[in-house]
Amino acid sequence: MKDLFINEEATIKEALKKLDKTAEKVLFVVDKNKSLLGTITDGDIRRYIIKTGSLEGYIKEIYNKTPIKICETEKQDKKKIKNIFISKKLNVIPVVNGKNQVIDYLTWAQIFSNEEEKRHLYKKSKLLDIPVVIMAGGKGTRLAPFTQVLPKPLIPVGRKTIVEHIIDNFKQFGINRFFLTLNYKGELIKAYFNGIEKDYQIEFVWEEDFLGTAGSLRLLEDKIEGDFIVSNCDILVKANYEEIYAFHKKNDSIFTSITAIQHYKIPYGVVRIKENGKIRNIEEKPEHTFQINTGVYFLNKETLKYIPKNKYLDMPDLIRKMIENNENVFAYPVNEGDYIDIGQWEEYKKNIKKLQIGFEDV
Repeated sequence: MKDLFINEEATIKEALKKLDKTAEKVLFVVDKNKSLLGTITDGDIRRYIIKTGSLEGYIKEIYNKTPIKICETEKQDKKKIKNIFISKKLNVIPVVNGKNQVIDYLTWAQIFSNEEEKRHLYKKSKLLDIPVVIMAGGKGTRLAPFTQVLPKPLIPVGRKTIVEHIIDNFKQFGINRFFLTLNYKGELIKAYFNGIEKDYQIEFVWEEDFLGTAGSLRLLEDKIEGDFIVSNCDILVKANYEEIYAFHKKNDSIFTSITAIQHYKIPYGVVRIKENGKIRNIEEKPEHTFQINTGVYFLNKETLKYIPKNKYLDMPDLIRKMIENNENVFAYPVNEGDYIDIGQWEEYKKNIKKLQIGFEDV
């Protein structure tokens, strides 16, 4: 449980790193005696980052100082606890003793049965009518020689292909309409989906030439109305897409990129110099925290007017075009642990267990 404890003097970056180590999406802010001061969630930090545009700062500025909690004497009152979870829309509730010290915590999964959990968590979603476009036409050269035989979307992860995991991840939010843009070994992908049972609609869109990470979207202009989602075929983002869509609509965004917070420690001393080569200082193994582009986006159909017909265009160039034209382009950050990239062998090998454990039951 100590992994969930954090001091109120901790930085935003320290809290992000701690949240990446726990599956509970919440930390308990405690003093030196483990007395509960408050709670901080990934949502609290996300709102701070969106509001300030910065990863700097301290959690004491944003944590919830009036947390919902239960006393250890109430721990067996399941009816009361269920009502708290539902009415307050919580995932975790800390349990405190008579001295307000955190001695335990309860999770939604502990309290609700599988059927109850499904009834509350998988209710009909506002995303039912929003299609997903999966960009599946690339050569996957970073995964060669594997992709010289099998197209990247059909790479197996456990009992399913990576593209099926992506589809299942969206299905839990009520989405059942998918487009796959195809080119390289596209017939294999089409044959695979035509040969399996599925409870969703899938349509294939063919590129005549390789059109980059954005160019083939123009082929969908007669097939899509309003908002839609675009996903690369080699990444998984575990996020609440209903909340992201609400953010997208609230900001009247033409394009919302889901970003992931990344922590990168340079394994060397970084030397900074002055003129003529004189050393100014050396910073030993500095760590940097920043947002990266995950490859999952919410788009409005209006974005398609920035994509030329049958011409190569990568997503960063499309984003730059829209920014230059003063369009509303936003970022929605998620935790580092919610983003899995298998686009190259090292990432695939590193994340294979995480993929099987974290997404197998989606």
